[in-house]
Amino acid sequence: MRLFLAVNFDDATKQRILAVQRRLREAAQGDFSRPENLHLTLAFLGEVSAQRAAAARRAMDRTGAVPLSLTFDQIGSFRRDGGDIWWVGLAENPALLRLRQELCGNLIAEGFHLEERRFSPHITIARRVRLRQEVDCGAILGATFDASADTVSLMRSERPNGVLTYTEQYSVCAGRDEP
Repeated sequence: MRLFLAVNFDDATKQRILAVQRRLREAAQGDFSRPENLHLTLAFLGEVSAQRAAAARRAMDRTGAVPLSLTFDQIGSFRRDGGDIWWVGLAENPALLRLRQELCGNLIAEGFHLEERRFSPHITIARRVRLRQEVDCGAILGATFDASADTVSLMRSERPNGVLTYTEQYSVCAGRDEP
């Protein structure tokens, strides 16, 4: 199974992100993320056996979760030949970086090999995007907005009937007494 670790968001936060997505949709065509798929990836694990999934859960249990206050303050894109990936980005956040660093350290201790690229916290709102007109990223973002999160989730990625679907397999919540 294809797995990753993520922070998921409450409905109010998803609605704010979807408002940004709607403004982008007015100026672009592409594959826009479904509301239930909006998340912040902390670590991508790739194809993982059930046994290795248990190792990921152990790493999560050792890491735990902390309450996070997040600020969404930018929008941008990663250039791709088949169309760009557009995202909403987060302001620098030391607590998030510490959480991710500890989580990745625990995953590595469990034998996982993680991507070495720089962590760029963002929420993907669209893939394979082609702009129909010039865009003002500030206008698409609108006002910056805040959110809180207190759970780290182990997510499964699959494509039943060709539809990208993410399903929570396990979670660790701040303040929970036992994993």
